Amino acid sequence: MLPNPERTTRYQEKYERILEAASALINERGATGMTFADVARDVGLNTTSVTYYFQRKEQLAVACYNRSIDRLESFIAAGERHETPRERIRGFINANFEDLLHIRKGEAKNYAGFSELRTLNDKAQEETRARYRNMFRRLRALFGAPENEREHSAFTARANVLLENMYWLPVWLERYDMPDFERVKARMFDIFDHGIAAPGQIWSPHDISLDTVIPEVAGKNSLENFLRAATILINDRGYRGASVERIASELNVTKGSFYHHLNAKDDLVVACFRRSFDIIARSQQAADETEGSYWQHLASSIATLLNVQFTNASPLLRGTARQSLPAPLRSLVFDEATRLARRYAGMMMDGIAEGSVRPVDTLIAAQMTMSTLNSACDERAWANRLASPDAVKIYASTIAFGLFQPIMS
Repeated sequence: MLPNPERTTRYQEKYERILEAASALINERGATGMTFADVARDVGLNTTSVTYYFQRKEQLAVACYNRSIDRLESFIAAGERHETPRERIRGFINANFEDLLHIRKGEAKNYAGFSELRTLNDKAQEETRARYRNMFRRLRALFGAPENEREHSAFTARANVLLENMYWLPVWLERYDMPDFERVKARMFDIFDHGIAAPGQIWSPHDISLDTVIPEVAGKNSLENFLRAATILINDRGYRGASVERIASELNVTKGSFYHHLNAKDDLVVACFRRSFDIIARSQQAADETEGSYWQHLASSIATLLNVQFTNASPLLRGTARQSLPAPLRSLVFDEATRLARRYAGMMMDGIAEGSVRPVDTLIAAQMTMSTLNSACDERAWANRLASPDAVKIYASTIAFGLFQPIMS
């Protein structure tokens, strides 16, 4: 018997609606917080109808993540149609903006972010991660075929910074109206193309001691010790994979010690963000107190924070952790991150006035700088294959001098 086209279409429509609803719930509550009952309610079905499409919740989560990877691969395919690395990356960015415009207009639904991927069981996680790695290799290939190991490392850094900026883009693009999208896209690409530093500037940051920016640990039961352990666990396992029990176990202390400092887990995430923001602010202050141009001040803060991300025992909390928070707390975290971004924008404006920074849209460049710093958290293994100053220089060059400049020696 031939398949019924009407039935096939109806099945696919419901399948897509289920994925859209589940993706929204994953973004709001995480993969473990998404339930069949809530998905069914959001699409106007009963729970049994959802299980007809997906027998287990984890299968539904994997399908949502695969849908997100499909989306990214479609953007990469748009870039692959072009000849040069510059035009391929422009095509990739154009496709991102076009999709975000459709979402803003209500013509498309959002996709699941990857921050809760770590909460899946090992088998499901590995299958999805394998697809993700293949997607990343395709993205990296947009920069061309590397001629040596150093160029391969640089292309990896460039692809990672580009991808992280596309993840962070919807967060700050909410502050712009749809008619501004073309202007934002052009200015963002200009920064990716030419960087922030003015022509003739070099990479020569001041050496700022990490002791200046990292808070001290007063003792095993100190709040700082809890926040360090929690930051590492949340970065590694996601919000729901970092339980209070596990944090206490890592430190070999009681759960009561945790509740002596904080009342709830949401308070913990906010405190981890504030600790990370304090480190960023300290780096900015320390850089401002050094000699040299405003470009050198900016480079010094960036270099210091990349050292924190690559070499320190406790990196900054990943920005994706805000996804797990209730909406009011998400807004609070974004506002605090924006305040720090504006401080970077101020450095850039002073640099533009003195001629050490290119005339760029400083608000956009500052958000891109914050995203670049955030992306470095997952690149410790990459950085460990290089000497520390070299890893920092290569990674920073993506935002300092652009994605298409010769690899710095």
